Amino acid sequence: MNAEHSSRARTPCRISSKFTKILATLGPSTDSHAMILALHRAGADLYRLNFSHGSYETHQERHERVRAVEAELNTVIGILADLQGPKLRVGRFHDGCATLVEGQYFRLVKEPVVGNTEQVQLPHPEIFAVVESGDELLIDDGRIRFQVVKKGEGVLDCRVLNGGLLSDHKGVNLPSRRLNVSPLTKKDLRDLDFALSLGVDWIALSFVQHPDDVRQVKEQIAGRARLMAKIEKPSAVDHIEEIVELSDGIMIARGDLGVEMPPEKVPAIQKRIIEVARRHGRPVVVATQMLETMISAPVPTRAEASDVANAIYDGADAIMLSAETAVGKYPLEAVCMMTRIAHSIEQDEHFVRRMESRETDVSASDSDIIAAAACDVARRRGCPTIVTLTETGETAARVSRSRPGRPILALTPRASTARYLSVFHAVSPLQGQVEREASVDAVATEHVLAADLARPDDRIVITAGARRGESGGTNLLRIATVQAG
Repeated sequence: MNAEHSSRARTPCRISSKFTKILATLGPSTDSHAMILALHRAGADLYRLNFSHGSYETHQERHERVRAVEAELNTVIGILADLQGPKLRVGRFHDGCATLVEGQYFRLVKEPVVGNTEQVQLPHPEIFAVVESGDELLIDDGRIRFQVVKKGEGVLDCRVLNGGLLSDHKGVNLPSRRLNVSPLTKKDLRDLDFALSLGVDWIALSFVQHPDDVRQVKEQIAGRARLMAKIEKPSAVDHIEEIVELSDGIMIARGDLGVEMPPEKVPAIQKRIIEVARRHGRPVVVATQMLETMISAPVPTRAEASDVANAIYDGADAIMLSAETAVGKYPLEAVCMMTRIAHSIEQDEHFVRRMESRETDVSASDSDIIAAAACDVARRRGCPTIVTLTETGETAARVSRSRPGRPILALTPRASTARYLSVFHAVSPLQGQVEREASVDAVATEHVLAADLARPDDRIVITAGARRGESGGTNLLRIATVQAG
């Protein structure tokens, strides 16, 4: 699978029986070949390496284990490297912490000071450059709130709106302002180079504020992986159309988004982002605190199960597990629970009608129109599977965004394309070389039979380019009858 081209067709022994993909974060709780294998068999489709934690050696070992599982199962598994991004934090306290009382005044100082109940260092000139009197600063994920009452040279005098225990190096958010901060720190640049040297398939970019952030990092990546923009800042929501258009995928990072914005607004924003991403044909991942209880308990709350279900009803391509699989006590149970929820929702008639009723705008290109037509034909003729022969994966992506309600078998000669497609709704990617002289019908039949996605005499829909082996130019749409091998 490390080679870009294979000399023979590859058919995985496992084709996911669900359409919604599961992105599982690897960590100390899942640091073994056996556990990654079990997670994949339970329904995990791709894996996240969280560069906020762990050494390069650890990330390399996890990457190698995923690739070993991929080879063992003769399947396709995507790997996403999640960059930490800038972290804005207060300094340290004399006793490690200080208790702040609602209504008291507290000072944030740019220069080094040891903190106490009256002041602490805020070593971020970017904040001092834009903050104004009246702005709110959120500390420790919003548990503590300050309002700036006076701005001086290197000093912010604040009133405590919500008090509590404030300890060393807690995070700071300034929701009302766009900060002049690059999304890539020096650490991120090193991490990016390392992740790309491993051969990861996706880079998740934190702290996106503006479309220019996406442009900058795509230049750094230079086509060596796909870019997934994390939406966690109000300014990113304000520019969501352009950010989605520039990115290869979107992650809705609801934890930080729920700190930076009123929590009651996040569900509507989630729905809006999914709609925008689907319209542009970009896969969207819903992330953060989906089954949080399962970090320490074998079952989720009913509210968490509903939250996962709601993301699926919204049309998300993938749902993500973070600490649940990275450090939780029940990583396998968490994946199994997500899989069960996905199966249940996808079999619900309301979900099917909801997906089919959402017409997706298509451009004037032949490829877009053919992809939309393939979905329509499959529904009208009751075809169990759509097969796409694709070089870049864009044909499969276009079919996926129309949510045809059946598996999309994407056959590509490129390992990188197959892994890229692992996050798309309903897409089962296969890597394999298709000989130019081979019949399209014969190739499609071979693979749908091997994957148990159709039976002899079933009719299937096939899309491809007339000149196979060339990128772009999807201009073939066929209905073929599956012949027994």
